[in-house]
This record gives sequence, structure tokens and C-alpha cells, in this order.
Amino acid sequence: MKRVILGMLLLFIAFSANAQSKIGTINAEYILSQMPENTEVNKNIEAYNTELQGELKQNIEEYETLVKDYQNTSEGLEEEERKEKESKIIELENDIKGFRQKASVMMQVRRNELTGPLYGKIDVAMQQVIEEENFTQIFLSSASGLAFSRPEDDITLKVMDKLGIEPKEPKPATENTVEN
Repeated sequence: MKRVILGMLLLFIAFSANAQSKIGTINAEYILSQMPENTEVNKNIEAYNTELQGELKQNIEEYETLVKDYQNTSEGLEEEERKEKESKIIELENDIKGFRQKASVMMQVRRNELTGPLYGKIDVAMQQVIEEENFTQIFLSSASGLAFSRPEDDITLKVMDKLGIEPKEPKPATENTVEN
């Protein structure tokens, strides 16, 4: 029985040794920045930001008008009318604070909506490269991600080639490594 278990263990080790992993990296953010469609995405995001800023500015102007009106007329108002104006001012102030807090989240949601299809294109091209070159694992490399990878393991330019994108400067980080 021990011989059978030992034989199976050796067989398993032999098969495991034959199963080679091929690991690569991709800088999807770099690819996204090089895509021609990204220019339109950035314009849309900027337009949305301008729209949000306009809405915020309008609310602030309304708030300032209410405060000035309250300051100018508060002495002649009855208690109930004064409390009503104060509560409206406080409500608008809270709306402005809430809007400021939500604005960055709203911008990120819009960015995700607009870049989602572009990342989908990148993924399709990446899957083609993975299949053609038999990669078993691909790690994302970016400025805040991967500490080191060999330039020959980077599939960023191959994916860009599949997408028909001519790389512009700056090159992906793994292409800029200094040779010793």
C-alpha cells in the first residue's frame, strides 16, 4: 500500500513539473490612454464635470440670495416665518454639502460608464494574445501596481497591435526599463 501511495505521489510530482506556467503583464491604463476613442471619453467627462459645476454654482447662488434676503428682512419677520426661512437655508446648505460629496462619486460612475466599452475591447484583444501565446496568467501592471516584470513578459504592445493602435510616447513602463 505504501508503494502505491509513493508511486502516485511521484507520478503527481512528475505531472506537476511538466505543467509550466506562462505569466505575462499588461498595462491596460496605458492602452486606454493611447486609444483614439479616449479623447471623446475625456471630452464627455469634462462636459459632465462642467454640468455638475454649473449645478453646484446655481445652488450656491440660490443659497447666497436666500441668506442675503434673510439678513435684510429677518428683523421684521414673525417667528414662524423666520424659522421657515432658516430651515430653507439650512436645507439648501445641506444639499450643497451633499452634492459636493456625491460629485466625485458621480464623476467616477460616469468615467466607468464611458470607459467600460473601451476596456471591453482591450479585454477581447488581450484574450486573443493569451490564447495565441499560451499564457496561463496575466497581471495588471500600472504605476501603482506591479513592482517588477521582465519586458519580454509584457503583452501591452501586442494587445495594442491587435487593436490597431500605434503607440505614442510615453511607452509602457516595462518598455522604458534601463539595461544594466
